[in-house]
Amino acid sequence: MTTQVKARPKPQLAKKAERPDLFDLIIVGGGPAGMTAALYACRSRLKVLMIEKMILGGQATTTFFIENYPGFPEGISGMDLGNRMQDQVRRLGLDIVWGNATSLENKKDHREITVDNKIFNAKSVIIATGTEAARLGVPGEEDLRGRGVSYCATCDGPFYKDKNIMVVGGGNSAIEEALFLTRYAKKISVVHRRDELRADKILGERALADPKIYFFWHSVVEAIKGDKTVSEVVLKDKNSNKKLKVPVDGVFIYIGSKPNSELVKGAVKLDKNGFIVTDNEMKTSIPGIFAAGDVRAKSLRQIVTAAADGAIAAEAARKSIEQGPKKKRNKYK
Repeated sequence: MTTQVKARPKPQLAKKAERPDLFDLIIVGGGPAGMTAALYACRSRLKVLMIEKMILGGQATTTFFIENYPGFPEGISGMDLGNRMQDQVRRLGLDIVWGNATSLENKKDHREITVDNKIFNAKSVIIATGTEAARLGVPGEEDLRGRGVSYCATCDGPFYKDKNIMVVGGGNSAIEEALFLTRYAKKISVVHRRDELRADKILGERALADPKIYFFWHSVVEAIKGDKTVSEVVLKDKNSNKKLKVPVDGVFIYIGSKPNSELVKGAVKLDKNGFIVTDNEMKTSIPGIFAAGDVRAKSLRQIVTAAADGAIAAEAARKSIEQGPKKKRNKYK
């Protein structure tokens, strides 16, 4: 005869209730990096909040036509791609707050972000704030901004139908937008400080073959002039040092980008240009704070690399949240 012993339940430690105002993850920035991070984090059932001050899709939405993003052999507009990404994350119930993140504080067991005087808390944060167009810093640029000086061909191109305009730069962005502007302008002058383009060969070939596009090689802008609107640009030939006045109705500037890293300046490690330094898991110098996309120090800034950064950052953030707070800081060589 066997004796049955009634099993008694093992005592369980009482779990500390989660703060209702505490998110698992806050993502600052709603461009391709931020939205991809949100996609992966939401699918991991994390409690996620996105903070965006302008438009979901980021700077990608200002690109008229994207040909180098996988899966779209016929190409896709930046706005359409941004809208598709937005639809995808909204279906997962992503919470979004619209406003400008003005401060980030690293507390003992969480991060605190202030958005327009309202405080949000999270266990981890991904900074995906991207970049903004770099300025030439020449006389007349700021005074005539919005009155002939532009940094967005998709936004302002239609205002220059049958007019003469100038594009400054020789990379992909400059040449893509110069080609886009041919549908409006009568003549487009491309100013480049070197004697060959930095853009992809296929773009360069199209631009060189276009009868509307002319080139000022090894030249730089010295000044932008005009009364109420832009009327001329002063160029300097770097080889001869000669100056040339070129009559134009508008100037579109694409000479690179400046990182939107003010939120973490003085908190995490930045490189000499202000981009956020991370390791290959998108970890910054502060545990629990990650960076993804164009705001990160890296060699290639494209939509596809931003999306990859976002996925990696979200996965690293998930692991960090599951492991709990760490006392040691990340080390950099």
